[in-house]
Amino acid sequence: MTETQTLVLDAPTGKPGTDARDVLRAVLRAPFQARTWKQLAYVFTVFVIGVLAIGYLFFGFGGGLYASIVLIGIPVLALVILGGRIWGKVYRALARDLLDTPVDGPPPYVSQPGFLGFLKSAFTDRASWRAILFLFAQAVLGVVGGYFVLITVAVTVFTALSPIPWVLFDPINVDDNGVEHRSLVQFGSFYIETWPRVLLMSAVGIIGCFALPWLLRAVCWVHGLLTIALLSATARDRQLVELRASRRAAVEDSAATLRRVERDLHDGTQARLVTMAMALGRAEERLATGGDARDLIADARANAKEALTELRELVRGIHPPALELGLEPALETLASRCAVAVQLRVHLPQRPNPAIEAIAYFSVAELLTNVVKHANATSAWVSVLPTDAHTIAVSVRDNGIGGVLQPMAGEHAAGSGLSGLAARARAVDGTLTVQSPTGGPTVVTILLPMAGPR
Repeated sequence: MTETQTLVLDAPTGKPGTDARDVLRAVLRAPFQARTWKQLAYVFTVFVIGVLAIGYLFFGFGGGLYASIVLIGIPVLALVILGGRIWGKVYRALARDLLDTPVDGPPPYVSQPGFLGFLKSAFTDRASWRAILFLFAQAVLGVVGGYFVLITVAVTVFTALSPIPWVLFDPINVDDNGVEHRSLVQFGSFYIETWPRVLLMSAVGIIGCFALPWLLRAVCWVHGLLTIALLSATARDRQLVELRASRRAAVEDSAATLRRVERDLHDGTQARLVTMAMALGRAEERLATGGDARDLIADARANAKEALTELRELVRGIHPPALELGLEPALETLASRCAVAVQLRVHLPQRPNPAIEAIAYFSVAELLTNVVKHANATSAWVSVLPTDAHTIAVSVRDNGIGGVLQPMAGEHAAGSGLSGLAARARAVDGTLTVQSPTGGPTVVTILLPMAGPR
């Protein structure tokens, strides 16, 4: 699962009755916080990069369209569009490092085979077009808006420090009447030429310096929203990544199952069948010589029974026969075999898809095995209940020691513990969550669609 991306303009917190002091404290600290300086660096950087981006868009699209007259401009335009992905990486890195806003990128670009396939893929790559649109937006927000913000910052800081150049450089301005004024700044016929006026002007600049961080926060907040809106992975992109991961997990799970079946057949059933065939061969030879072959036939019969038992266990591992009667009878059989006491509650208005039943059954089996092996529990509770008309919740709770970790979304170890169960659930558009505080109890909940993946 992907992480939710959030932006915070500012959120001072405090106890009831101290809000005013918290706000004052936040205002006084703001100019000296690293966050403010990083945001100022971000505004300056996107202003410079935005100027370069305008040149990239102008010469790239202009040159590509002009060269399209002789067809060479078409691949040039394709490369310009794909270049938007590189610009997107740059802006996402700036948002991560300077705005503390990590943004998940879109899936990697995948080109269709052949030159025409490359052109089609480039011109239909949604992530590249969104990045190009972001560059056009930055021409306004990053360059024009950034210019006014930087000018405001420069003027405010200069105003706050104005007594220093007024003393050091002794500036002289001459009015229309030829009268000299020792003034650094004038407003019409009003000259800042006395210490009270200079100090008053500096005080205004100092107050402005404490207001500047909030201007930077507002501007960077808009930048962050724009970055998330146009440069982050869309819901469709995230679903595509999850589907690819689920498909990979399903393939790994099926490959692991096939290897297990092959190993069990080779090491178990096949060996017993070979032993049985050899015993029958020796019995045939003994009977041909008039000897007593009852012991060899008995051994062959015992091996045949053991081979049948192993085959039944093997088939049960692939598709439990109890599932032919439904999920509830299968879980009842599973609970009765568990080494700890299990209370089972199943309520299904309608029977789920067979694939969903198999995932629910094997998930409960794996979780109950974990309870027996690792939880130090004496009891477990299993419930299968509908959450709505299309989803069921499979929950396993125990009274053990807890401390189980939630499997990460990026893990794809099919068939191995909770990560394997989570991968199986994701393969059918389901989810797995774990609540396991230290000391217990542990509750694992799997949400599965009744009708299977869509």
